[in-house]
Amino acid sequence: MRLKMCSIHVQDPAAAHAFYTGTLGFETLLVVPEYNLFIIKDPGADTGSVGLLLEPSDNPIGAAYMNGLHDAGIPAIVFGVPDVEAEYRRLVGAGVIFQGEPSNGPSGTTAVFDDGCGNFVQLHQD
Repeated sequence: MRLKMCSIHVQDPAAAHAFYTGTLGFETLLVVPEYNLFIIKDPGADTGSVGLLLEPSDNPIGAAYMNGLHDAGIPAIVFGVPDVEAEYRRLVGAGVIFQGEPSNGPSGTTAVFDDGCGNFVQLHQD
């Protein structure tokens, strides 16, 4: 058994795909626009890698979950990066809005940004 796919609810899957690939650097695993289906993967990963489905939030339960997390300032997902400070600077330069500067805590170095698609995303230093 292995992890095949997980999802994150977004307000607009096409816009989320553009942000997650164009700004964050993920790669497209599968796109079927006529079905509002957008799946991304880690850069350089093969097609058998874990996919992240950019799930439409048109389901009231999904929308309530997404909005509830966002309203509380809670990240919906965590992405690992080798250097949070460097990624923070790169993304700020690209216009991404963070909750604050990177911080160090018991779990390591982290920073949280708004993806502009209805979610906060946490960066965690690998």
